[in-house]
Amino acid sequence: MQLHELKPTTKNKTAKRIGRGGKRGKTSGKGHKGQKARAGNSTRPEMREIIKKLPKLRGHGINRAKTVNADKVLPIVINVAVLENFQGSDVTPKTLVAEGLVASVRKKAPAVKILGNGELSKKLNVQGCLVSKTAKEKIEKAGGSIS
Repeated sequence: MQLHELKPTTKNKTAKRIGRGGKRGKTSGKGHKGQKARAGNSTRPEMREIIKKLPKLRGHGINRAKTVNADKVLPIVINVAVLENFQGSDVTPKTLVAEGLVASVRKKAPAVKILGNGELSKKLNVQGCLVSKTAKEKIEKAGGSIS
């Protein structure tokens, strides 16, 4: 067998050239504009796979963090130093709202977290509040209790 005797087993298949008159008018079956409508476009297959895997963020509105974590209730923080001025011995979210130390949220007592900034000399009974580690130590050191 000689080199000039070699013949391909399959025919060369050329891409169908469209958009040159004939029965397909206007966009010639390529849709409207965009990268794939342009002449000479051939998107690399490996790029196509990467693009397909990219997540499409839909339905999250303008501020995604607020819409995704909308049901997350953040407590209102209050320091131990503020409780030094508190009148009474029972500390609950309702009593803190009544004292004016915490603002009510939608006419209800909010979730409250007590932080350990400052000093405490009073004996307080804390109920229904989240308490940090240092605040717990200071309240118990002053003779108070947390429940």
